[in-house]
Amino acid sequence: MILSTKSRMVALLAVLSLAGFWGCASRTVSRIDPGTQVDLSGDWNDTDAKLVSEEMINDCLKAPWLLRYSKKTGKSPTVIAGSIINKSMEHIATDVFLMDIERAMINSGSVEVVASNVERGEVRNEKADQQVNASPETLKKMGMEQGADYMLIGQINQINDAEEGKQLKYYQTDLTLVNIETNVKTWVGQKKIKKYIGQGKFQP
Repeated sequence: MILSTKSRMVALLAVLSLAGFWGCASRTVSRIDPGTQVDLSGDWNDTDAKLVSEEMINDCLKAPWLLRYSKKTGKSPTVIAGSIINKSMEHIATDVFLMDIERAMINSGSVEVVASNVERGEVRNEKADQQVNASPETLKKMGMEQGADYMLIGQINQINDAEEGKQLKYYQTDLTLVNIETNVKTWVGQKKIKKYIGQGKFQP
């Protein structure tokens, strides 16, 4: 029996659909501890972000600028997170990375962190709305925001080298803490990560 062109197309689609079904049916999902190190592609991942943020913030909070400011003013400095520019060849969620740094600063108890530019917009919209709709007892005044003393900015760069199925990835993260009033760079931190991607263990 010779099948018509239409019949052959229907049969082919049925086979492809069945293959797709079995392919999806064989996929498994397992939940693991978020702190577990997993490297699949060799690209920048959550482990890299954690390593960089932890080392950077430890270095920043131990640097002389913090003690000098506390002795001079008798209070904790206020920091605002600027932007971390991704100059790498990969997609890096710099917002997540920046939130890790903000959280570490706040939890240290040595630094106060104010809302970012985007976050302030939402807060100011709420205060503007309160001027019309909130009761006098709960109304939050305009013009009472705490100004930041320092801004944290930075960038992530990447260099790749590849040959015969082997690949080397180098990431460099630079962060700078700038005095907002004077533009003086108060602290500069740097963290480097190098990854070898290939068959078997890397032999230097």
